[in-house]
Amino acid sequence: MTATPPTPPSAPAARSSARIRVFIDYWNLQITLNSKESVLTGVDDVRFRINWRDFPALVASKAAAVTGTIDYSYEGALIYASYSPVGDASFRNWLNTWLDRQPGIQVIALERQAKSLPRCRKCNHVLLDCPNCHAGMSGTVEKGVDTALATDMIRLAWGDAYDIGVVVSSDSDLVPAAQFLDAKGIKIVQAGFPPSGVHLGTACWASFDLLGLRNEFRRP
Repeated sequence: MTATPPTPPSAPAARSSARIRVFIDYWNLQITLNSKESVLTGVDDVRFRINWRDFPALVASKAAAVTGTIDYSYEGALIYASYSPVGDASFRNWLNTWLDRQPGIQVIALERQAKSLPRCRKCNHVLLDCPNCHAGMSGTVEKGVDTALATDMIRLAWGDAYDIGVVVSSDSDLVPAAQFLDAKGIKIVQAGFPPSGVHLGTACWASFDLLGLRNEFRRP
């Protein structure tokens, strides 16, 4: 009697739409917008007010358009920000109790680290104050934001959490992650401000300019 071969497992159902996930470098975006707005308006120290409730979904829709994706689902945004351990209590509170609670938004807030003080090249003496104006040389620097962003881009892609990733940044440190994911068939789109971030834009599958869209996500 001939044995009946086992029935092969059925193939997974094909997806009807592309899943788009957004990755945002908060300070890279905010500082660049402030600088561009200052140049356009001729006003110093401008702070561009972003409509965070609508911005990530708007970015996803523009990425869908630039990739020719008609049917898509917006899968949410991860926002990476840093804060100073001293003097940033209100900002940290806003990140964790307001921004992180908006639909579809997850905030990754990292504490800024003390920066290394400069040293004399000849005697290696630490310079605590500026020799000219005597201002203190201490301060903090952002650490780990680009690494966390790149790691999550790769981790979530490997977890089959998205088909198209949008990176809102001009940071060239993200180039290797974009190139790696592109080689694996994951489309990464940069939302940036050319010519700033041209290296990242070139590494991505596509890119688009946020500056011309700023009135679509400007908070009144």
